[in-house]
Amino acid sequence: MRLLFAAPMLALAAACASTNIETEPVIADAPPVVVEPSAFDLAMGTVDQLIEAGNEQAAILRLEQLIGMQSASDDEKAEALYRMAELKMGEGNQVWGGIDALDEFLETYPAHARAEAASELRDYARGEATSLNGKLEMGELSPMEEFRILFRLGEHQAAADLMFENALLPENDYILDMYQIGYLCDAAELTGPSYDLTEPDGTERNVRFCDFGK
Repeated sequence: MRLLFAAPMLALAAACASTNIETEPVIADAPPVVVEPSAFDLAMGTVDQLIEAGNEQAAILRLEQLIGMQSASDDEKAEALYRMAELKMGEGNQVWGGIDALDEFLETYPAHARAEAASELRDYARGEATSLNGKLEMGELSPMEEFRILFRLGEHQAAADLMFENALLPENDYILDMYQIGYLCDAAELTGPSYDLTEPDGTERNVRFCDFGK
C-alpha cells in the first residue's frame, strides 16, 4: 500500500515543480519631474504678490519691465501687456494708460486669443474716459470730485496739484496710490501739509509732498 500511494504523490510533486508560477512585475515609481519656473513665471509671481499686498503701482512698473524683457517670448509679452491694461483699468487708476496699453496690444498681437476681449475692454475704457471728460468739461464739479476724476483718468500730477491748491484730504486709497507712485513721501525733512496713511499691512505713516523741503 505504501508503494501505491507513493507513486501518485511523486507524480503530483513533479507536476507542481514543472508548473510556471506567474508573478506581477515590479514597477519602480519614476521620480517626479521637476519643472523649474522660468524667469518670466517668477516675475509674474512677483506681480501677483504685489497686487495681493495692495501695491498696484509697483505691479504696473514690474509689468512694464516684463514687456521689454528681451528673453520673453511674444506670448509672454502679450500676457504681461494685457495684464497691465487690466490693472490700469482697475485698481491702478490709469484709464488713459489702459487705453494706450490696449491699443498697443491690438496693434502688436491682432491674432492673439485675447484680441476680442482686449477690443471689448478698450471700448469700455473709451466710454468711461469720454464720460469722465464730459463731467470735467461741464465745470460743475467740486474740487474733490474733480480730483477723483483726474486721478481715475491717470492725470495724477494734475490731481496732486489740485489736492494741494485746495487743501483736499482724499481717502486713504488715494493717499496710498500717491505714496506708491512717488508724489507723497515719508521723510522727516519735508515740509508742507501732511497726510495720514495706513498701508495694507497696517503700517501707519505721515506723508507729505515729496517736492517740499528738499
